[in-house]
Amino acid sequence: MFSKSRINEPGPAKDGDASKSPDAMKSPGGLPPMDSKPATAKAKPPASILSSDLVVTGNIKTTGDIQIEGTVEGDIRAHLLTIGENATIRGECMADDVVVNGRIVGRVRGLKVRLTSTAKVEGDIIHKTIAIESGAHFEGSVQRQDDPLSGTGPARKSPPAAES
Repeated sequence: MFSKSRINEPGPAKDGDASKSPDAMKSPGGLPPMDSKPATAKAKPPASILSSDLVVTGNIKTTGDIQIEGTVEGDIRAHLLTIGENATIRGECMADDVVVNGRIVGRVRGLKVRLTSTAKVEGDIIHKTIAIESGAHFEGSVQRQDDPLSGTGPARKSPPAAES
């Protein structure tokens, strides 16, 4: 009724069994074949956090998310930028999303800018959408642009060239 299995014995594989073997799915280096599809997309990494005792002198640029809790003397460019309640930034902040809980002295550029009730901003804000909570402190101008991150638009237009 039952027969002994030949799985562990060396020898040629039967025609129908080659595709079922785990080794058939691997390349000679032990890796999956190049034509296999990735299992899932990469998970989004967590935001980088600059702690409250950190002082950065210089510019910061990332394609990811960053949360500032300390002091930055320079410009910041990120995907999502969160300024903590006790943070101080002296420079330009540019991000797709900017959430300000602390203090910024400089220009803010973002597709979505949010000033919470603890925010203190001294500088211009160029945005696509903005939310300012009651209690936020703001000194400067606010300007809406369809693409505030490009640096082009009504605020950056140069005067027409004079004819000679």
